[in-house]
Amino acid sequence: MSEIVGYGRTSTQDQQAGLADQIAELERAGATQVFSEQVSAVDAARPQLAEALNYCRKGDTFVVTKPDRLARSTADLLQIVSNLKARGVTVRILSMDIDTSTATGELMLTLLAAVGKFERELMLERQRAGIAAAKAAGRYKGRAPTALKQAGEVRRLKAEGAKPAAIARDLGIGRASVYRILADAEPAPS
Repeated sequence: MSEIVGYGRTSTQDQQAGLADQIAELERAGATQVFSEQVSAVDAARPQLAEALNYCRKGDTFVVTKPDRLARSTADLLQIVSNLKARGVTVRILSMDIDTSTATGELMLTLLAAVGKFERELMLERQRAGIAAAKAAGRYKGRAPTALKQAGEVRRLKAEGAKPAAIARDLGIGRASVYRILADAEPAPS
């Protein structure tokens, strides 16, 4: 027996009314099982989304009110939809009237993906142009090297016997950075 599974999300506790509105809209759309949470989309963990996606079975329909309630980006949205589709689950996005069980819904999703990719390429193009202009004006400094700021701490921890992987984890830097700092600190062979 197929089921309509809904998912609602708001970013903060202050948006409690917005979450209640989403849940009501999902229920009006026929959702018999609704998962919801208050967590930023940029946070790594969205446990209720994971639970909702795992709950879906072949023949079910997964419903959200808007694409930004489900995914962090167009690429993320397409990945989620693709994974659900591979499992035989259709997706409905109420605000856009997208239903992947129809040819029109599939077309709309494909167009959404194309527009998202185009937007990303334009943004990167503008970013590259901005960096080139800043370099030409002598204002571009690049990203601050965060690992080098901790070189003294890396050397101190190594002197105390810490392993490079533990140093990297404790300081929140990459292992390669730890090895590079330690290699730079060693005297050159004569």
